[in-house]
Amino acid sequence: MPTRPERPEPEHAGTAEPPSPIRRMSLWPPPRSARHNGRRRRAVVVGAAAAAVLLAAGGAAAWLFLRPSSGDDGTGVPESFAGAWSGEMAQTDESGAHVVDWGATVRLTAGSDTGSAEWFTLNCRGSLTLAERAEDRLVFDYVETYDPEQRCIDEVELTLEPGVRAGSLEARWVAVSHDGTTMTSTGSLR
Repeated sequence: MPTRPERPEPEHAGTAEPPSPIRRMSLWPPPRSARHNGRRRRAVVVGAAAAAVLLAAGGAAAWLFLRPSSGDDGTGVPESFAGAWSGEMAQTDESGAHVVDWGATVRLTAGSDTGSAEWFTLNCRGSLTLAERAEDRLVFDYVETYDPEQRCIDEVELTLEPGVRAGSLEARWVAVSHDGTTMTSTGSLR
């Protein structure tokens, strides 16, 4: 029987540590192929362009929905009438006899076709709905929403026009009272 040549004894002989399967390991990564670099660059450029288009489209959509409105689209309350207006109203009956003076506050929002009114001296409140809009005049239908003492008229026509003094509105309130008398109130709101 032929004899086998003797193998040198491994370095770890006589120790409990098994031999490592990795020999001559490098600390540097292997060189990469430059074959696919052009594809990567094109993919990055196309991806960046698509992201830019999406951002621009999203920004344009956000601007359309979130941009400040001028408040005047020709149908609602114009900017010049918007705000909280308060003043004193003088009420007369059909014969022109003085009935009562009362304080009023009207709140309007630009672009809206609704508002609110409070006749604070009489302890009454109501909602306003824009019924007519002319060049320099707004007409509202007033409907009572709060009148605990039953002192106010449930339905009124309120007309507002720019006042003679800057920053004021002239108000005209017309309604038929509970007993059938037409009442008119006029005043200046600031």
